[in-house]
Amino acid sequence: MENNNPWHSVSYGEEAPNVVTAIIEIPKGSKAKYELDKDSGMLKLDRVLFSSVHYPANYGFIPQTYCDDKDPLDILVICSIDVQPMCLIDAKIIGVMQMIDNNEEDDKIIAVANNDMSVRHINDISELPPHTLLELRRFFEDYKKLEQKEVIVEQFLGREHAYKILQDSIELYNATFGEPVKKQGLL
Repeated sequence: MENNNPWHSVSYGEEAPNVVTAIIEIPKGSKAKYELDKDSGMLKLDRVLFSSVHYPANYGFIPQTYCDDKDPLDILVICSIDVQPMCLIDAKIIGVMQMIDNNEEDDKIIAVANNDMSVRHINDISELPPHTLLELRRFFEDYKKLEQKEVIVEQFLGREHAYKILQDSIELYNATFGEPVKKQGLL
């Protein structure tokens, strides 16, 4: 593991599972699909979305997590602003969107920006406006269609389900990469 790679060197947060540290890769409103290069720790442009759609929320990952798709756990952070790539944000978990991407599970944690007064009062996904969930579902069902790839959004579940998925991803990270070493106040 490289010391400068935020996936490994930044903590998932002391207040987990309620509030986690999210590392934003893609700002809300972007057509660019950025992702962390796992070897270098740098952000790279994976592609420009093929469809005429844009990300409905800030999108990133939770550090020191690992999932069966060989990536850190994905997170969507609802916020009143577009958050810049590679920004750390305190994200209050409110639920999870369970989906299948090319026949693989690819859950997305749903959170609100804990430092944004316009959304921090939301504690569970059931408190979101129904239209917000429709926008999230529609985006993920459509954004790969022109690439001839299928994404199925199965369901939205509340925060207790999300907490379990987070815990499983932390345990898989620790089993795969070993327990993180505390250094320089990052953990």
